[in-house]
Amino acid sequence: MNYRSGNQIREDFLRFFEGKGHRRVHSSSLVPANDPTLLFTNAGMNQFKDVFLGLEKRDYTRAASSQKCVRAGGKHNDLENVGFTRRHHTFFEMLGNFSFGDYFKKDAIGFAWELLTSKEWFGIDPARLYVTIFEGDEKVPRDDEAEQFWIETGAPKERIFGMGAKDNFWQMGDTGPCGPCSEIFYDLGIEAAEEPGVDKPFPLDEQRYVEIWNLVFMQFDRSSDGTLTPLPKPSIDTGMGLERVAAVLQGVLSNFETDLFTPLIKRAEELTGHKVEPEHEVDERSRASLRIIADHARAATFLISDGVNPANDGRGYVLRKILRRGIRHGRLLGQEKPFMHEMVFAVRDEMQVAYPELKESAERVAKVVLAEEQQFARVLSTAVTEMERILTSQEEASNFLYSDALREIEAEAKPGFGEAFKAKMDSIGQFTMANVHQFLQDYFGAEQGNVYFEKVNHSRNFTRKFQGKVAFHLYETYGLPLDFMMDAARDRGFAFDMEGFEEAKEEEQQRARASWKGGSQKSAAPVYRELPKTEFEGYTGLRVDGARILALVKDGIGVPELKAGELGEVVLDATSFYADSGGQVGDVGWLTVPRGTGGDHNAVVAEVSGATKPVQGVFAHKVRANQTIAVGDTVDTVVDAATRVATTRNHTGTHLLHAALREVLGKHVKQAGSLNDAARLRFDFSHFAGVAEEELQEVEDIVNRQVMGNTKVETLVDVPIDVAVNELGAMALFGEKYGERVRVVKIGEFSTELCGGIHTGATGEIGVIKIVGEGSVSSGVRRVEAVSGTGALHEFRRDFDVARVVGSLVGSSSETVTPAEALRARIAAQEEEMKKLRRELDAVRMKSASAALSDAGASAVEVKGVKVLAQRVDGLEKAQMRELVDSLRGKLGSGVVVLGAAVDGKVSLIVGVTKDLTSRVQAGKIVGTLAAKVGGKGGGRPDLAEAGGSDVGSLDAALQGASEVVGGLLG
Repeated sequence: MNYRSGNQIREDFLRFFEGKGHRRVHSSSLVPANDPTLLFTNAGMNQFKDVFLGLEKRDYTRAASSQKCVRAGGKHNDLENVGFTRRHHTFFEMLGNFSFGDYFKKDAIGFAWELLTSKEWFGIDPARLYVTIFEGDEKVPRDDEAEQFWIETGAPKERIFGMGAKDNFWQMGDTGPCGPCSEIFYDLGIEAAEEPGVDKPFPLDEQRYVEIWNLVFMQFDRSSDGTLTPLPKPSIDTGMGLERVAAVLQGVLSNFETDLFTPLIKRAEELTGHKVEPEHEVDERSRASLRIIADHARAATFLISDGVNPANDGRGYVLRKILRRGIRHGRLLGQEKPFMHEMVFAVRDEMQVAYPELKESAERVAKVVLAEEQQFARVLSTAVTEMERILTSQEEASNFLYSDALREIEAEAKPGFGEAFKAKMDSIGQFTMANVHQFLQDYFGAEQGNVYFEKVNHSRNFTRKFQGKVAFHLYETYGLPLDFMMDAARDRGFAFDMEGFEEAKEEEQQRARASWKGGSQKSAAPVYRELPKTEFEGYTGLRVDGARILALVKDGIGVPELKAGELGEVVLDATSFYADSGGQVGDVGWLTVPRGTGGDHNAVVAEVSGATKPVQGVFAHKVRANQTIAVGDTVDTVVDAATRVATTRNHTGTHLLHAALREVLGKHVKQAGSLNDAARLRFDFSHFAGVAEEELQEVEDIVNRQVMGNTKVETLVDVPIDVAVNELGAMALFGEKYGERVRVVKIGEFSTELCGGIHTGATGEIGVIKIVGEGSVSSGVRRVEAVSGTGALHEFRRDFDVARVVGSLVGSSSETVTPAEALRARIAAQEEEMKKLRRELDAVRMKSASAALSDAGASAVEVKGVKVLAQRVDGLEKAQMRELVDSLRGKLGSGVVVLGAAVDGKVSLIVGVTKDLTSRVQAGKIVGTLAAKVGGKGGGRPDLAEAGGSDVGSLDAALQGASEVVGGLLG
């Protein structure tokens, strides 16, 4: 077995299969194209899913790829294991070879054994390999065929093991292609055993025997009732983890010890300033943190490069969790400053040979990561404050219950115990159970002190717990580390509710799995799957004469005819109708009586409201029949010219807009989605900040200069994709799937894109482009909307009408001041005047309230030796109420201040307690009791607490009862 680098293994794998007649196919995006069932691409077969399902046809039947994959959300989630095991990763590469109805088991097994064991290739000792096959069940017999092929290939019979359906029967979904599989395992040796020194036979040791390759034999089609029908053309789908086979060929036990990770771990050590010494076992936790940083840097770099941005839901939420987990582990190593964005460049340097797109995207990716690091630092600060608030609130509640327990002790003990206990705790300055226990022993003696401590401790065990559900909320919402929360709880004398935390975590994982479960993607209905491709002739004309109806579909089922008034879909052998794709909506128009048949060739057979491609290359026209039409009939296809022309104007305008945005904002701008119809164009793109008005104006100017230049729009057809991207510089668009040969739309030297859509002949046909809106779609994705042609004309007329009205309101504008600028100046002046009036009104209200309470001492009532001042102060905002509470506490010297106000139909309550009294009565308890009387709730610190409520009519009664509430709490 010869040492091979990770890059060499990848290249050798692809080269081997090219030699076996396979097409080398580049990795698809981590964001699955047109597959709602997947959160991320998680296997090599994902990009070929439609081929296996019969929804897409390609010009090759054998393929090989190295597919970038992520498993960190939904049903496939390895996130929490990463860093603590040898082989779990969020991002990994899946090497795979595929047969689409070409070769089957015999060749797949032969290819795998040759690549692994041949000295010309990987040269693995066959004595270190084990093979599994499907052992059979009540529905499918044992896969003796695969076993025989393995034996013929050279695998010893004693190293072939039958396994159950859980491990050795694969299915794409609840229905569709499925079949048995064969897995190949490598024996790492006894030094890799999960129990050191314990020699367990295969397959009883998962650490020692590592699966390196899975061969799936797709030979059945599972129906909705569970029936398995043999496929007419069985297929092959295999997957080999690059990281795992690299560990084997490099002679190491852990994937993290391969050259795919060691340079990244070294860079993580440099950036965190924490170098781990291999011989120090105590550094295992630090080693795990470095592995996590390296792994998560790979995942984040590729996800952002593929168009995912940090967000609070969906894919962006998973990315955010990955990034924040990496940042947290950097903090565990002592690095408080942003560092993760620097790891992006380390990933680029290691992976750019296989993924050259990283050279261009790394700068943009690093900026996104840095922004997330800075935001997370702010969030952590907020999270710690929130945790402290929660713990303080729970502590107050617990202390109240403690006081009940202590009162019981005081009732049985000698007088003065309560005062002595409070004085001792205040002098120590830290309320811990150890201190309580010591005090009770000192006060009552060891034996009786222990009896009383058990009474108090029972109350503690019942109530003094940091609830797991609350902790998980902090963990999930803010990314607050679990061990950090456990330490904080322990420091405050709280038990940590780990069971509740795990339950909340499991509930969240179930929600995530359900939210991305989607529906199993069905195989294409036979009516579509067996049809030949539709000949699309719409690039050169609006009409096709003599198109034959190949199929009619109603409610998803093939029918022989559609009657007048019925809705359905028509599949033709040729059409001029463009079908939805690439952001351009399908054409509308008519199917008419064909010319030369003796009928009225202008008579409309059916009205077409759009067109789609249910199977790649097959066009389905959405129609309402005007008369009975049947399979085999001939029709003429007529596209609505006005709608087509308006749509093409907007589509070409989108290409111009894309290029102009890249020129103004930077080359990091990439399309993240688009919609081009007859009314307007919508363009989504990657950018991490709002686009300034001046920038939008510059983009609009550039676009319209291109329009006025009337540049020819060239379409190059049947171009090899490598030539299009690498030589012509064409941009591939987010979320689109491309074949091996593509169409390229070129607008002079200004714009070159891969595009299958329909465009104007020259830019001048657009007329003019007017940007009408810009905003955020999600984190890191912006959206621009625009109109062209007559749509732009309507927009200009509307703006002119508005300008005329504004001119009449603000007066005639000069050459240097536009109506818009004059209106802005007028509004700004009015806003400043309103702010001034608000400040004056607030000052008057504050002065009035202060005057009414100038003699605070006289207005206060005394309850059990404590002054209580309760007052209604309508019209004051909360900030003013806080200021007034501080002032009144100062005037009282010692006491409780309760203020209530009604503002906009809502109640605001604020309670302040002077510091000397917080050991006897807490503001949070007072405000909580009062809030309940006005239909609300609240809380806060012992010296200051706030609440809100909805029952304004009960405010006076609540304030009048404030002294009684304080008295009750004083005991």
